[in-house]
Parts: sequence; C-alpha cells; structure tokens
Amino acid sequence: MNTRTKGSYPDPIPSSFMEAVRECLHLRFESIIFRRPKEVAAKQNEMQQSTGLIEAILVEVKNRDKIGGAYLKSDAICCTPKLASDGSCKVGEVIIRQDPDNPGWPKRIQTPFGGTNEEAKMVPQTIEINRTGMYYLYFMFCDPQLKGTTILSGRTVWRNPDGYLPGKMTPLMPFYGFMSLAYLILGLLWFLRFVQHWKDIIQLHYHITVVIGLGMCETALWYFEYANFNATGSRPIGITLWAVTFSACKKTFSRLLLLAVSMGFGVVRPTLGGVTLKVLLLGFTYFAASEALEVVENVGNINDFSGKARVFLVLPVALLDSCFILWIFSSLSKTLEKLQIRRSMGKLELYRKFTNALALSVLVSVAWIGYELYFNASDPLSELWKRAWVIQAFWAVLAYILLVVTCVLWSPSHNPTRYSYSEEVEDVEEEGIPLTASGVKVSGELMERKPAIITDHVFEVIEEEKRE
Repeated sequence: MNTRTKGSYPDPIPSSFMEAVRECLHLRFESIIFRRPKEVAAKQNEMQQSTGLIEAILVEVKNRDKIGGAYLKSDAICCTPKLASDGSCKVGEVIIRQDPDNPGWPKRIQTPFGGTNEEAKMVPQTIEINRTGMYYLYFMFCDPQLKGTTILSGRTVWRNPDGYLPGKMTPLMPFYGFMSLAYLILGLLWFLRFVQHWKDIIQLHYHITVVIGLGMCETALWYFEYANFNATGSRPIGITLWAVTFSACKKTFSRLLLLAVSMGFGVVRPTLGGVTLKVLLLGFTYFAASEALEVVENVGNINDFSGKARVFLVLPVALLDSCFILWIFSSLSKTLEKLQIRRSMGKLELYRKFTNALALSVLVSVAWIGYELYFNASDPLSELWKRAWVIQAFWAVLAYILLVVTCVLWSPSHNPTRYSYSEEVEDVEEEGIPLTASGVKVSGELMERKPAIITDHVFEVIEEEKRE
C-alpha cells in the first residue's frame, strides 16, 4: 500500500517518496490514521492488543534490495514461519536487512490495530535523514485480512536543509530566476529598438513583443511558484494555475509566431488570407492540449511515476507539435520559392538564415528527445534525480534561443523594406534596375503589366531630374 507523492502538501493523502539533498533532511509523520474494513475488524478478539499491523518502511533507493528475503534466497517480502525458524525475521512483518554502513536503516515504523477497532493512529514522530539520496516511503502490511485498508487522513512532511522543495526540483528555482533575468534583458533591448524605430514598426514586431512579454511572465511566475513551495511546503492551486496558463500561452504564441513568419506574413504577404482560420484553430487546439498536460503535471501533488493520464495527454501535444513542424517547413519552402522568383535577394538571405536556424533546432530537438527517452528508460526509479531537471530546462533554453534569433533577424530598423511587405515593383526596385537604355526593355515589359505604376514612377524621376 503506497501513498501517492513526494513533498509536503495539505492533501489528506500525502507523499510517498522524495529526494533528500545535502544533510539533515527530516521526515515528520502527522496525524496519520489507517482504516480497515468493518467486517475484518468485527472478526477480531476485542481483548487482544494487536489484531493487525501496518508498517511504514523508509528506504534509500540504492538499498531497495535490503527489503524482502533476497538475502535469505527467497522471493518473499513478508516473513513466513519457515524463514522465521532461524531467527532472521518475525512472522507477519516485512523482511528487512540492516545496512552495515548506515546502522538503523532502512527504517521501520509499526502501527498496530487494537482489538476490534476499525482505525489505528500512527504515533507522531520525526525521522532525521543524514545522507544524500532518493528515499522511498512505503506503507505495507503482511496480514491478508487487512486487504482493503486505506489511509483515512494525515500527512507526511519532508524538509530539506534549504526548504521544502524536492531535490529533483531544487535546481529549477534558480534556473527560472536566471531565465527571468534573461527575458528581462531581451525585453529591454527589444524595447529600446522598438522606441528608436517606432515609425518603421510593422505588425510582426508587435507579435514578437507579445511572445517576449509572455516569456517574462511565464518564467517569473514559475520562479515565484517554486520559491513559495520551498518556503511553505505547499503549492497553492492559484499560483500554479497562473504559471501553467502563461506557459501554455507562451508555447502556443511562439509556435504561431514561427508559423506566421514562415508563411511570409508581413514580408511576402500582408495577411495570412484564407489560412487565418486554420492557423487560429491549430493554435487553440494546441493551447487546450498543452494546458491540460501542464495541469496534470504540475497542479496538486507531484508524482514521479508517469500515470496513464499523462501518457494520454502527451500524445496529442506531440502530434500537434509535428503538425506545426511540417506546416512551418512547408510554408518556408513556398516563401523561399516566391522570394527567388521575385529576386528579392535581401529577404531571401534573411529567410535562408531563419530556415537554417529552425532546421538546426529541429535536429537538436530530435537528438534530445532520443536522450530523454534513454534517460527515462534507464532510470525508472529516479536514481539520477540530480540530473533530471536538465530535461525540463533544455526546452526552455531552446525556446529562448529561437526567440532571440527571430528578434535579431526581424529587429526594428530604419530600413523596414529589407524585410517588410512591399509590392512586386518595389521588390524589383530593391535590386536597383537602372532607368537607362539597358533598362528600357525591362521597364517596357513591366509597363504591360502595371503601366500606371511604372509611368508614375518614371514621371516622378524625370521631374526630379528637371528640378535638379
């Protein structure tokens, strides 16, 4: 019988395991009450002191082989009369072999049911832990009559020397503090460029500003969420929900921004046209799927074991991410083709750099996903908990780098025509077609398609020459 999660929470059923960092971690049991089935209690002798036994077993994960009868050449977890015959264990108790390097470990705390009582209250106590590691807490019983026994109420409180954050999550607090500072610096630099060239701002710049703002809010909220958890030992649903929602919004807007840029929005086309509804629908679907996954992973208790609900929610997010990637590169291919036809060499070079950056990020992402799968498969019991935070941090850093690349390539400038949308003729002018005899043919050909535009243009140039 296992309790559910790790850490310290106000929930009625508390933690099952947690990482201990550094030294002097303590585990405190508070008002834990067990309840057995009524029909089982009725069969017991009212005068008997112990009519059922619940054991709380606290063990470091690397010493998990000391639980059970492996050293007695038996697969049993509970002591049997045959195994007890040589005095190695007591009948009806979990078999535990003490660690010679750490006397008194694994820990055993027993709570008996008395007489015909349906409930048994665990004695409140605190256990000091003085060695770094991943620790598991199990509530176990060997009496088959206790099947169906549940934890009625109570909680366990785990605390590290630096606070209540589990060791697996401790590095994430300074990491999000650093990322908040990074987004703040990016936001300030972008704001300065924005103000400096405010007359030349295009719509795409506003979209980039929104993503930067969401990134600042997301990282700041996660930092304060972890800081609050570390200080109080609980995770208020309100703070966590805000952090989760901003995270889902930022992911969605980031992907929509990459898709819009790939389609040439504001560069080769003034609007997204007929695909606007499809883009918005994909964005809304991704937001809903991402929000659901983030809520399951972060709101409430923290569980190191991936449940069916999480696996079920990961698949839609992965599928939608694949749709974004395919649509982005398909759109990039069409945009590059249009720019080549129009001979807009400045914009073409800009999009080639953007394509190379995206392609590199996809390759790095695929490689990292492979590493992540290997990491999770080779560490089912979270023995490598000290490195687990890097998995989550990588995706935040990659998203930040892509945003920086986008900001650099589409930075506000006094010459917005190098990346902003313009008519086809303006694209040709960008190449510097001379109004001389060698250019007459080209102008003549263009005049057949857009005579009014070219005539006005030539007239203006002639007028300027006369004034000179």
